[in-house]
Amino acid sequence: MGVHSDSWIRRKALEEGMIEPFVETQVRRVSSEEPVISYGLSSYGYDLRVSNEFKIFTNVFNTVVDPKLFDPRSFVDVKSDACIIPPNSFALARSVEYFRIPRSVITICLGKSTYARCGIIVNVTPFEPEWEGHVTLEISNTTPLPAKVYANEGLAQVIFLEAAEPCETSYADRNGKYMRQQGITIPLP
Repeated sequence: MGVHSDSWIRRKALEEGMIEPFVETQVRRVSSEEPVISYGLSSYGYDLRVSNEFKIFTNVFNTVVDPKLFDPRSFVDVKSDACIIPPNSFALARSVEYFRIPRSVITICLGKSTYARCGIIVNVTPFEPEWEGHVTLEISNTTPLPAKVYANEGLAQVIFLEAAEPCETSYADRNGKYMRQQGITIPLP
């Protein structure tokens, strides 16, 4: 198994639609006066962006978070250029990019260091072989202070690992329940 470089990622994105929309360079500024949390192609990965749609967990309705019987009243929907996550709380979001993972590839997705240094942890499960969709992003604010996440800017880096041979059974073969997800997908039983 090996990690892929920027040239492999660029080729797969442009020729096979592995990442859409695809940003071919690392974007760090929108203008000379407006820095952004970087996104786009990096040396050995791709820094995905978080969209402007968020589901912020709340205890207003005193529900229980149950992955087998998820209550949508557990969160508040927000559409904004930034999301304020309450102290010691959590939000769901989605990637701007839509991913199509090749059969011989699995990914690891890790939060960007800029957010990690602020106590904001991004948890994303691997993108399995032949999975496709928008990525549902889990964002935890581990601090005792409100934390700000910027929409349409970098949130996490995807690292692409390719096996020597394709897997016997892919996510698509198993009819995975999160296949082709659009928007933010809550836990499905």
